[in-house]
Amino acid sequence: ICKKLKLEPGMAVLDIGCGWGSLEKFAAEKYHVKVVGITVSKEQVRLARKLCKGLDVEIRLQDYRDLKKKFDCVVSIGMFEHVGYKNYRKFIKVIDRCLKDSSLFLLHTIGGNKSVTCLDPWIDKYIFPNGMLPSANQIIKACEGILKLEDWHSFGIHYDKTLMAWHKNFNKNWNKIKIYYNERFRRMWNYYLLSCAGSFRAHKNQLWQIVFSKIGSQVDYESIR
Repeated sequence: ICKKLKLEPGMAVLDIGCGWGSLEKFAAEKYHVKVVGITVSKEQVRLARKLCKGLDVEIRLQDYRDLKKKFDCVVSIGMFEHVGYKNYRKFIKVIDRCLKDSSLFLLHTIGGNKSVTCLDPWIDKYIFPNGMLPSANQIIKACEGILKLEDWHSFGIHYDKTLMAWHKNFNKNWNKIKIYYNERFRRMWNYYLLSCAGSFRAHKNQLWQIVFSKIGSQVDYESIR
């Protein structure tokens, strides 16, 4: 991600949906950039600030729609699945507002093979309430006239392996964590991990990293793998 964004020392980076702050820590330490990460989770703010203590990182409890400042680049990892199809265009307009001219935006998201307006009922009830997977068409439509496509990297096969690793580690460490969770949760979590791994293995779901620039910018982008 950092290489795709062409990070250089001193750049100001915005991470929308920063999670636990791992990208912030890595980018600040390895690329010497200033990172602002936003999330709507108080727990994520607390742990991300602890993880990034002493680094040029600011973690905010903030809604993406309230962003005004411009940055040298913007990234969003695993958050677009929670935006909702009615807000895709609004999300992209916020990205445009926060990008400086000739800056890059990287969107990392799980995607589906067809356009939908809802998620699997079981996932919606037990794992990701109100989430949904965007299609390629929905993403491009949201960006039309605002952002220019520079690169589209599809690597869903990797997510199959990731989910299986999570499944293995979860069960390997169950005896250490079972005081916090009951048997019902264990069965639910295993079902979630294995069913999602199956969806990627069957190519029902995709995993994408998409790089955009602003329309009208003079970006000469060369993709990397």
